[in-house]
Amino acid sequence: MVLGTATLLHAQTVPLPAYVTNALSDNTRPAAETQLDNDRKPAALLVFAGIKPGDKVADVMPGEGYFTRIFSKVVGAEGHVYAVVPESYASKASPEKLKSIRALVADPAFNGNTSLEIRPYDRLDVGAPLDAVWTLQNYHDVYGAVSVFSVSGSTGPAQAAELDAAVFKALKPGGVYVVVDHAAEAGSGGRDANTLHRIDPATVIAQAKAAGFVLEAQSALFSNPQDKHDKPVFAPDIKGHTDKFVLKFRKPLR
Repeated sequence: MVLGTATLLHAQTVPLPAYVTNALSDNTRPAAETQLDNDRKPAALLVFAGIKPGDKVADVMPGEGYFTRIFSKVVGAEGHVYAVVPESYASKASPEKLKSIRALVADPAFNGNTSLEIRPYDRLDVGAPLDAVWTLQNYHDVYGAVSVFSVSGSTGPAQAAELDAAVFKALKPGGVYVVVDHAAEAGSGGRDANTLHRIDPATVIAQAKAAGFVLEAQSALFSNPQDKHDKPVFAPDIKGHTDKFVLKFRKPLR
């Protein structure tokens, strides 16, 4: 955790890049989302990830597009953001679940550099080498084969491994892969992925390394020692304040 903590402290003690502050203050962001900034800490995460103007970024499993919007404003006209929805999710989830992200990519404030891509886990080719791939609080859903994320005839761990391999292939050499998720009990592996919606970070690290990635940094930004890892992440007394890990992997230059 030392490298990640040092990175985070550095981000908090130096002025934020203008492209970060401009993206976060952009008036096209919905007020309902800007109100979440204090808890979601997008400025620190952007600095940690190193996403910058001109980058091509895949936001994998983007939810309603909170980070998709921010990335769009950071990368600007020379970059592109691909909101990637798993094929299994798109085919099983209710249309209402994709309504927000579809509206986002159709919005003139974002559609110049943002697109929706529906892909199976083993194919993330978007037509251009990516600088960064980002996935927030959904790796456990894939690994745990949670209902709408599951693929018939495939185990969850295999799906997650396919995702990692596809990310590795889609990234340019030197590109980064950032995974943020709810922490499970150390040593539990993927035991709680389907039930408590948590996963042991060691399991994510092992899978990413098996795909060829190097773990570059970890951050304690969302560390919460009061979370005992024994409740579902939706439990009222812990929801929104779970102990979360932040991992940054890099694809080697050669």
